[in-house]
Amino acid sequence: MRFEQVDIAALGYALPEEVVTSTEIEARLKPVYERLRLPEGRLELMTGIRERRLWPAGFRPSDAAALAGRDALRRAALAPEAVDALFHCSVCRDFLEPATSTVVHHQLGLGGHALNFDLSNACLGVLSGMIVAAGMIELGQLRSALIVSGENSRPLFEATLRRLLEDRTLTRQSSKDAFASLTIGSAAAAALLVRRDPARPGHRLLGGACRANTAWNHLCQGDAAGNGGALMSTNSEELLVRGVETAAATWADFKRELGWNETTPDIVCTHQVGRVHRDRLYQALGLDPARDFATVDSLGNCGSASLPVTAARAADSGRLQPGQRLAMLGIGSGINCAMLGVDW
Repeated sequence: MRFEQVDIAALGYALPEEVVTSTEIEARLKPVYERLRLPEGRLELMTGIRERRLWPAGFRPSDAAALAGRDALRRAALAPEAVDALFHCSVCRDFLEPATSTVVHHQLGLGGHALNFDLSNACLGVLSGMIVAAGMIELGQLRSALIVSGENSRPLFEATLRRLLEDRTLTRQSSKDAFASLTIGSAAAAALLVRRDPARPGHRLLGGACRANTAWNHLCQGDAAGNGGALMSTNSEELLVRGVETAAATWADFKRELGWNETTPDIVCTHQVGRVHRDRLYQALGLDPARDFATVDSLGNCGSASLPVTAARAADSGRLQPGQRLAMLGIGSGINCAMLGVDW
């Protein structure tokens, strides 16, 4: 896909104040660790995740998404009534009906003309929303679109801890599928896309590539309603292998589409899963790890908010500078992969 008329006017985000360390999680799971004879420190050692954040109990995905949306509008100095569309792209939603986008639309004070709906694609949600919005802007159907995500990991986190502590049938092997849920963090992100205007410089969204490898949709599955057991089951080892495999194929398409190579991007932001995933991904794609900007050590895996929050923090930190080229590399369970290139 190629875009000629689309700019990223702003990336916004919001983070919870509550921090939960991997050490604290292992302290809560001490009975499990002792029974299964698991070594202390394994959670951080295996993932590289030192801490993650949680929204307060009762805080809704829409509340988080609205915070990030306001931040993006503030950064772009764009009035809410100027937004033509709102896409809510979290894994987490307030409810199944109506669309959570309706709550965010109301909280942000968007106009009645603004199209809004939920778009779900696991951890690839925000990039998927950006692709849909960019296509509509390119066609002249929209002048602007706000893509938001509010991921709330607390319910999954607490349910996973309860299951690990209460299920006496667990073994070292059977507990593996649950431990991935302890790497999940909470965050909110927003991407404001607009039609290019020479009088209003932005960050040009060039295009990219997508690829599906859906034979592996069973490797990570979550139960939104909950059933008293694990809310999510993840075969982390196989998901890593197949995810990197899918990313390598997508990267080849991406390079052909944009005419880039491994040295073109000045900075690379990926979906933040864990240290091993990052190392395997960069090795498979032939990318220099020095180009990576990471947040996984302090935020964990924040679902669909992970990649856009990372890119926003790269810009805020000064690591991503105007004139540089950014590669946004996203992978979501399913398995789906999307990669976007930006002239920042």
